Amino acid sequence: MTTTNSNEVDHTTNMLKDKHVEYIINLDKKEKSFEYWVTEHLRMNGLYWGLTALNLMNSIDKMNKQELIDWLLSCQKPNGGFGGNTHHDDHLLSTLSAIQILVQFDSLDKLDIDSVVNYIVKLQQEDGSFIGDQYGEVDTRFSFVAILALSLLGHLDKINQDKAVEFINKCKNFDGGYGSIPGAESHAGQIYTCVGALAILNRLDTIDIDNLGWWLCERQLPNGGLNGRPEKSSDVCYSWWVVSSLSTIDRLDWIDNDKLKTYILKCQDNETGGVADKPGDMPDVFHTFFGIAGLSLMGYFDLEHIDPVYALPTKLLDKLNINLPWNKKSKSFAANK
Repeated sequence: MTTTNSNEVDHTTNMLKDKHVEYIINLDKKEKSFEYWVTEHLRMNGLYWGLTALNLMNSIDKMNKQELIDWLLSCQKPNGGFGGNTHHDDHLLSTLSAIQILVQFDSLDKLDIDSVVNYIVKLQQEDGSFIGDQYGEVDTRFSFVAILALSLLGHLDKINQDKAVEFINKCKNFDGGYGSIPGAESHAGQIYTCVGALAILNRLDTIDIDNLGWWLCERQLPNGGLNGRPEKSSDVCYSWWVVSSLSTIDRLDWIDNDKLKTYILKCQDNETGGVADKPGDMPDVFHTFFGIAGLSLMGYFDLEHIDPVYALPTKLLDKLNINLPWNKKSKSFAANK
């Protein structure tokens, strides 16, 4: 595989690694663009997506570590949670991103961990679900985010794990998939969060694995891409949501990995770098991360291996001594390297 900045390279067969690195490190220099300000509230999530993509491409050293950590800590609120940007309210989603960023910078010691843990624990409800913030929205995404964050901080024992599993199982549908709340339709994004939460809590036994695996593999379309639910078009972000879930339940070989790889590559921007949701669309950091993460998880190109549950490079989780039993089941990475 060859990486180059030349526009003459066939981006349908090559990963434009150098261009993607350049695209990501230049994102914060576009302060006069509409896109920069309309996504201001997602800055913490955006930093996680971009930083992790750089990490997978072995280019994290191109970011100013101390400057980013200082900004990140300025987003923490008195209650321990983090906002999406300096002047935004705290939320579980941005709190997890802050933790994932600090893990990648080997800087969890910068946190008052007890304060962050207490913030997360207080968001669990009596039925085992989690709300995302003070405004009370319940979603299986928030269950996963809370469980993942507490696992990274080493404090899973502070929540009612049995109740958390019970709520997630109430969100399981007849097709083996999971929705955002009980009774909601199955969606690949929600499946990722539910499967991931159950994996961390060591309760993959509650999943109807073959039924779920069948539903997930049916998300692959003739163009090689994946969709999030029936009758929808393909989108690069599902290269993560679907592939990570299949990997965790050891069914990644139920889809055509090569066809998906080709689809992701076609979504690269041959001029600016970055990855779009669909071929020919404008790239963004969200789809850039999930496209690269999907390629990493399937074992293509010279990328760091990402864990399908924690969405962080496996080497970092090894340093934290986090047990990853589902990763032992993933055969595709070793086969494709």
